[in-house]
Amino acid sequence: MKDLGEVRGALAAFLKAQGLPAVTAWPPADRGGPGRAVCAVSLRGMEAGAPGFQDYLGERYDEARGAWGELYGKKMKLTLGLDLYAATADQAQAGLDLLTAALEGELPAGLRLEEFSAGETCWRESERRFLCPAQARFAVWSYVVAGEDGSFLDFEVEGESV
Repeated sequence: MKDLGEVRGALAAFLKAQGLPAVTAWPPADRGGPGRAVCAVSLRGMEAGAPGFQDYLGERYDEARGAWGELYGKKMKLTLGLDLYAATADQAQAGLDLLTAALEGELPAGLRLEEFSAGETCWRESERRFLCPAQARFAVWSYVVAGEDGSFLDFEVEGESV
């Protein structure tokens, strides 16, 4: 994945495939109809340590360029908000059940789940919906491919093993 927006999009698409409606933004059209919870996927935090791609990760052959490229990267922790909005508290709980089950399976793009937490479901007047706040912390690698001249060619975010 090229950036953190793609990470959010991939997780939202994964949750949709598991039967839980999910969005990466919160436009009124996507707030869901009666009967279903909607999961709003957002970036809550990122821990990346020192700036730069200081760790040498090895080489990878790029078939498109027909050349080998060196990989440099660093380990990162991403905290993604997975808040559930629903018309009723029961729908929010059903959404939380779907979310929990989805996170127990194989996740997209090699994301490795480290922590998951959910809070108490409450009424949110500003949204006119019930909210069950949830978040998950993932371990990922952020890396770049260096060309033969040492310049960085490509930026990626992937799961635990590169």
